[in-house]
Amino acid sequence: MRDWLLYIITVLIWGSTWLAIEFQLGQVNEVVSLFYRFAISALCMWGFVVWRQLPMRFKLVDHGFFILLAIGNFGLNYLLLYWAQGSLSSAMASIAFSFMLILNMINTRLFFAKPIAFKSYIGAALGVAGIVSLFWDELGTADLSSNTLVGLALALAGTFVASLGNMVSIRNSNRAIGVLEGNAWGMLYSSVLLGAYIAFSPLSFVAQADTSYWLSLLYLSVFGTVIAFACYFSLLKNIGPERASYIIVLFPIVAVVLSTLFEGFTWQVNTFIGFGLICAGNLLVLAPKKLLNKYSSVLQTKQAHSN
Repeated sequence: MRDWLLYIITVLIWGSTWLAIEFQLGQVNEVVSLFYRFAISALCMWGFVVWRQLPMRFKLVDHGFFILLAIGNFGLNYLLLYWAQGSLSSAMASIAFSFMLILNMINTRLFFAKPIAFKSYIGAALGVAGIVSLFWDELGTADLSSNTLVGLALALAGTFVASLGNMVSIRNSNRAIGVLEGNAWGMLYSSVLLGAYIAFSPLSFVAQADTSYWLSLLYLSVFGTVIAFACYFSLLKNIGPERASYIIVLFPIVAVVLSTLFEGFTWQVNTFIGFGLICAGNLLVLAPKKLLNKYSSVLQTKQAHSN
């Protein structure tokens, strides 16, 4: 599948999951919800890899990294973000999560000694600035109480854990472990770990919830987890973390559009500014180096003629 199509699919799905998560909060304990989510995802993934007859035998050390993948991308990161959204608005949670752009660049440099293009840092800064602009009005009325600060700390912690999970995915790809195979093991380990936690805690596997909860759970499990992570990890492998991670700052665009359609969101000047900054950063990060060099040379030629 072409990278641009993977990019669009991931943005559209993960941008809509913020709305779906709202139907998960308040009805069932977050740990139980995540257990159901990743148990369903694991069943889907294993059904697919068995049907495709993909090789699923790996070394013991690889299974250790599958467990780390489960914790980083399919478990602890979501639990921290779910808890954070109990104290934060979706705006502040989105802004906190957008810092994974910077964290992925730093961690890629630390763990893999990979140089990051300067344009990626500029593009990331434009993206984060765009998110702040999108939610500027809501941030202006935010209550910076101790509860909010705890929520912000949880969101940043979840973002850091997710970035480490991304590094595990890159490591697995570098070891020629397929995205689907790695995800299948990671989701299985995640459901086992979450299930074990529930079994040894006062929590119950029984979930009493309405239809909207179960429909959103299915959407999050199949689309938000199985399909979106397969696309995103493929992008990490194909175009690198500094470019693939820019997907993160595009989520709010989808969220704002959905809010406009279904919740009566009204666009303001800061909304247009935010969209412009995000799109500019996206173009800068994703544009091929040859195209940027060509554009730069054209500008220099025009400037020379004007002088």
